[in-house]
Amino acid sequence: MTRPLPDIVANLLAVRERIRHAAVSAGRNPDEIRLIAVSKTVSSADIIRAIDAGQHIFGESTVQDAMSKLSLMQDPANEWHFIGHLQTNKVRHIPGNFAWLHTLDSLKLARKLSSHAEARGMVVNTLLQINVADDPDKFGMQPASVFSFVDELFQAGLNGIRLRGLMTIGRREASVADCHRAFSQLRELRDACALRFGDGMFRELSMGMSGDFEIAVTEGSTMVRVGSAIFGERSVRRDCSSTGMG
Repeated sequence: MTRPLPDIVANLLAVRERIRHAAVSAGRNPDEIRLIAVSKTVSSADIIRAIDAGQHIFGESTVQDAMSKLSLMQDPANEWHFIGHLQTNKVRHIPGNFAWLHTLDSLKLARKLSSHAEARGMVVNTLLQINVADDPDKFGMQPASVFSFVDELFQAGLNGIRLRGLMTIGRREASVADCHRAFSQLRELRDACALRFGDGMFRELSMGMSGDFEIAVTEGSTMVRVGSAIFGERSVRRDCSSTGMG
């Protein structure tokens, strides 16, 4: 049976309204939350439909899939985020194509990314991926190691990256209470980092996907990564715990 085509315009309006409602209910300004439309496996035609509907921030999880859409990335009105696990041999594709990397989790990756960015005279905004839920199926560093990792970043003097905050992926099939707990823990860790290192580098929280973004908004998320709620279910389902898919 053929799956019906998603109404991307209507879906975007619905997701934006859900974000607005969650933010207002939590006493937050909805303008503080950026909606990242996760376009992994999505056709260029559907991305263009989203752009025509006013969506200009997109997230990709694999370099290979993203490379086929580079022509869309050249429009300065659109902002592209890399939200999947990044192998070090693919780092060279980030500067110039993606304004943000959400999944920084090692000094080796940070050094390579900074080197490639500096060679191109660029700076990439980065978020540290934190495995708040201590999920063995997910990438990301443990919360207890964040302070020492940031100290190492400072000592390394990496001018091609700009640290902006933290990111996490919620545990699959988690309860509402578990989601609140994990997102609250990330917010508290972000706040602790801001006190220790300066809030200029720790203003952003990337957390929340199609199944839990409203909870994330109530807990302080500034970026939500939403894919299937906008573009429909993917034809190829993968374990989102390791990809950052929404």
